[in-house]
Amino acid sequence: MITIRKLKSLEEDTRLRKAALLVKELSRSSTIDSVYLSDLLQIIKQSEAGEDRRVAALITNITRQEGRTRAFSLEDLHYRLLDLLGGQTADWDFVDEEESLDVGQRIICKRYLIIDRVRSPFNLGSIFRLSDSFGIKKIYIVEGGAEPTHQRTMKVGRGTVETVEYEIIPEASLLASLKNSELPLFALESGGTDITDFDFPDEGICVIGSEELGVSPALLDLCDRRSGRVSIALSGTKGSLNVTSASAIMLHGWFVR
Repeated sequence: MITIRKLKSLEEDTRLRKAALLVKELSRSSTIDSVYLSDLLQIIKQSEAGEDRRVAALITNITRQEGRTRAFSLEDLHYRLLDLLGGQTADWDFVDEEESLDVGQRIICKRYLIIDRVRSPFNLGSIFRLSDSFGIKKIYIVEGGAEPTHQRTMKVGRGTVETVEYEIIPEASLLASLKNSELPLFALESGGTDITDFDFPDEGICVIGSEELGVSPALLDLCDRRSGRVSIALSGTKGSLNVTSASAIMLHGWFVR
């Protein structure tokens, strides 16, 4: 944890952003150095954010609280500071000393995704986030789909475009590489084995198709000749799930197996 002396040496905006992260870190800690906490709250109180009524009230409450009650107030303070800074965070993001997502916290399996022409940057960003959470080592993106560097992909991915390795590749090159690979290959597609019965491999490659057309004929044919298809049973009026929702169900199923 950064020292108070070091914190005071930072530029004002950087100092307040770092202070907000430290408040979050302390909210999760089972033991808190009361002197450190007091100094940290004083730094926040003396900043522009300290003029905010809610921030001032929370600081007062925190100095009088202990245990879980104080932890909730610290978390409230963290999110109020983010609101004032115009920032966002996820509840349980793991960050390193540079305030980037800490790749060292990931469990990485020898599992790969092929994203076949997913057109929506929102969907691609969501799949990156899911891949970060469920052990995917690398994503191969077939040319013609959304770009990982698109602003909307980056926004939805919330930093995971940088934590999950990826490669944009033409379909022909990908097919040639797959034909030489010994890893199990399967598709997330209709007409296959129900996910509750599918024999997920410990190591392997899954192909996820586009929003409208699904997996391309060439890739699907190769999957059918290797490890087949995994499907998700539905009982509604729609014939399929959104690609993000389907990916979430499949990736969690693969991870827990």
